[in-house]
Amino acid sequence: MGRVAGDRLFAGVVRACALSILVLMGGLVAVLAWGGVAAWSAFGPGFVWSTVWNPVTEHFGAAAPVFGSVVTTVLALLFAVPLAFGIAFWLVEMAPAVVAAPIGMAVQLLAAVPSIIFGMWGFFVIVPVMARYVQPWVNHHLGPVPVLGAVLRSAPYGTGLLTGGLVLAVMVTPFVCAVMRDVFMAMPAQVRESAYGLGATRWEVMRNVTLPWSRPALIGGIMLGMGRALGETMAVTFVIGNTNRIGWSLFAPGNTIASLIALEFPESPAGSLKLSSLLALGFILMVISFLTLACSRLLLRRGGV
Repeated sequence: MGRVAGDRLFAGVVRACALSILVLMGGLVAVLAWGGVAAWSAFGPGFVWSTVWNPVTEHFGAAAPVFGSVVTTVLALLFAVPLAFGIAFWLVEMAPAVVAAPIGMAVQLLAAVPSIIFGMWGFFVIVPVMARYVQPWVNHHLGPVPVLGAVLRSAPYGTGLLTGGLVLAVMVTPFVCAVMRDVFMAMPAQVRESAYGLGATRWEVMRNVTLPWSRPALIGGIMLGMGRALGETMAVTFVIGNTNRIGWSLFAPGNTIASLIALEFPESPAGSLKLSSLLALGFILMVISFLTLACSRLLLRRGGV
């Protein structure tokens, strides 16, 4: 009886731990949804696509920070995923053990660096480089190009969406690389050796063996990096320019949901429409995160996983 009672107690404890995740997630969503009721009542669905953020007239809209969050996250993934994949594949498949061990440790240590350090590094290193060299060169050589110029031409401030994406890419790369490296190391050696034995090159092994075998975990690692990029606050706040408008140039200053909440929350009185709008922005960020997760699960299901 004692063993049966202990088993039931253990089952109840682990079941409570699992249910606590649902309760915690539901509580977060409920707080954000309830706190944003005043904003949704005042502005309606137009709150989502309104580009105005004016605390003086108490007219608020979510389009500009949502646009900034999506653009910086996409840019970060475009830079980080190929870089992380290349690093992970080189460490597992090509690098000597003497070199792979310290570089792998360096990648893990890079993931432990606080985000505000990345923001300070981006502000003092990336922003001056973008303002003095990159943006003037782009404006001079690519600005006259009809379509490309509209996307790249901007005043050489150094801060902007592309700078924020670059800093986020540096932050996201260690997380994605660590997941990819673990997946590649967990792959049975017989699978790779069989492909090499049949005369396949490294490129053919990577494309036809490694990628199909590790696809679910790779998508999970990319989603982990996307979640980190969507929710990052301080690093982006340093380098994005913090302008509540939509600029169609990649070098134009902008804002993200997380950075706007961090900047405006201390100045929002309790019960104000501004605070309600910030909570509504937090709810929108949660919805975007849920949608990205749902899309990843749909891709995995279509792939037969």
